[in-house]
Amino acid sequence: MNSELRQKIIKILTVIITIYLFLLSIKLLGHSFKLFGKEFAEAMLQTTSNPFAGLLIGIVATSLIQSSSTTTAIVVGLVAGGVVNLESAIPIIMGANIGTSVTNTLVSLGHVGRRAEFKRAFAAGIVHDYYNISAVILLFPLELKFHLIKNASILLNERFAGIGGMKMFNPLKAILNPVINTIDTLVINLPFKEILLMVFSIIGMFAALALLIQTIRSLVVNKIELVINKYLFKNDAMGMFWGMLMTLVVQSSSVTTSLIVPLAGAGIVKLKKIFPYTLGANIGTTGTALLAALATGHPIAVTAAFAHLLFNIFGIVIFYPLRFIPIRLAEITSNYVSISRKNLIIYISVYVALHFIPMIFIVM
Repeated sequence: MNSELRQKIIKILTVIITIYLFLLSIKLLGHSFKLFGKEFAEAMLQTTSNPFAGLLIGIVATSLIQSSSTTTAIVVGLVAGGVVNLESAIPIIMGANIGTSVTNTLVSLGHVGRRAEFKRAFAAGIVHDYYNISAVILLFPLELKFHLIKNASILLNERFAGIGGMKMFNPLKAILNPVINTIDTLVINLPFKEILLMVFSIIGMFAALALLIQTIRSLVVNKIELVINKYLFKNDAMGMFWGMLMTLVVQSSSVTTSLIVPLAGAGIVKLKKIFPYTLGANIGTTGTALLAALATGHPIAVTAAFAHLLFNIFGIVIFYPLRFIPIRLAEITSNYVSISRKNLIIYISVYVALHFIPMIFIVM
């Protein structure tokens, strides 16, 4: 066996193990919150019961960790543990979509030394931001008033369960529950076992997801570059499909959309072609939360994951026909920041403030 083949086998085994550890962490997170008891759940619900606070929590959390997949997976774990209800989870999920696009902006700053190139790259980096913000501005008040996403996700979950969707994933319980029970036995007499399990599960989730993304990227990165250059932007439907598929594979919309920024900077791909790709990436990033929800086997957790999916689908249905709005906003902003370094500093200052100052209000 040559060394290249051996490395590929090791990486494939690593992917399998990290997927298992990720699912186990999600299951353990929900379990740990159940151990905190009713009083803790009520305190947590008081924090997130305000939909505006939930929206800010989603923005800040995802801005810090740069993974809406991880944020929504944590939310799914909280829902499964009975700590957060579905109505409170949906604003957090919406906020997670806004927070996820910081990486794109950072990548575009690598082109700042070349004005024309930076202008194109920056527009490509922030069009995802403007789409997510536009979707939240429209859908958030509609959700508060009519609960469109909540009701649709409940209906979808009922249909899914009705055709045996939950039962299909019972093998996950068979391989996860024995480990959960063993961990319970090991920590049963430890002080603060609830906190220990919660911290352990969150660390495990971050570590597993980070290793999973890194390993998969190393396996397919060359193929991704080939697909981008040869097939990706044939038409809008193909762009959306590949954006969704690549994000499902690497489970990070930040990764897949950031890959396009240098191509835009080089003038290879136009902004109008990039936009459908970012829409597909938003759909692809819902896969982690759905997988995590299925691992819990909890119907409400699955409903929360469906809410994430439906929010992105509704956003596409509305803003693909109205794509001139986020595209034009991205072009106007990139024109502004490319004029001078002063304008760029102003934009970055406002951008950082909008993403991180809400943390003050959450703490207060």
